[in-house]
Amino acid sequence: MSEVKEKKERCGEDESCQNSVNHQPGEGQPGNGQTGNGCACESEEAKSGGEDAPRDLTTEEKYAEAQDKYLRLVAEFDNYRKRTARERMELIHSASEDTIKGLLSVVDDFERALKAADASQDVAALREGVELIYQKLMTYLESKGLKPTETPVGADFDTDLHDAVTKFPAPDEAHKNKIIDTVQKGYKLYDKVIRYAKVVVGE
Repeated sequence: MSEVKEKKERCGEDESCQNSVNHQPGEGQPGNGQTGNGCACESEEAKSGGEDAPRDLTTEEKYAEAQDKYLRLVAEFDNYRKRTARERMELIHSASEDTIKGLLSVVDDFERALKAADASQDVAALREGVELIYQKLMTYLESKGLKPTETPVGADFDTDLHDAVTKFPAPDEAHKNKIIDTVQKGYKLYDKVIRYAKVVVGE
C-alpha cells in the first residue's frame, strides 16, 4: 500500500496520468468517443486491490475444508478417549497397589505365626496370635470401607442382602421366612453389596 501511495504522490509527474498538470485537453483522455489510457497509478492500485480482495470458495473447496475439520475432530476425540482410558487404568493400578501394600504387614504376621506353630506346643497362645492377626486384618479392611452384612438368627430374609442356599422347615410360624443359620458371611463395600450372605431360611 505504501508503494501505491508513493505513486499517487508522483501522479502529477507521470505523463500517462489523467491528473497530470502537463496533460493537454484531449490528450489521452476519454472523451468525444475516444478511449484514453487512464492513470498508471490508478491501474496499479486497482490491480493491488484485486489481489487483496477475498475470494469465494468453491463447493469442492468448502467440502474439503469441512472434511479436514471433521477428520481433525475425530482424531482429537480418539486421542482423548485413549488418554482417559490410560488414566483410568493407572488409577485402578495405583489403588490396588495401595491396598496390597497395606496387606503386606498382615502377610508378615501370618508367616511369623506359621513359624511359631512349628516350634510351639501351646495351642492357646497360637490361637490368641491368630485372633490378633485376624483383628488386624479386619481393622484394615474396615478402614477401606468393607463391613460384614448383619445376619442374626431370626432376622427377616432380605433378597437385597441375603442369598437363600436352602430352606428348612420352620419349627413354628414365627420362624417362617426367617434366617435360621448363616453358611457364609456377606460383605458391603461402603453401601454396595459385593457378596451376598448365604443363609438357611425357614419355611
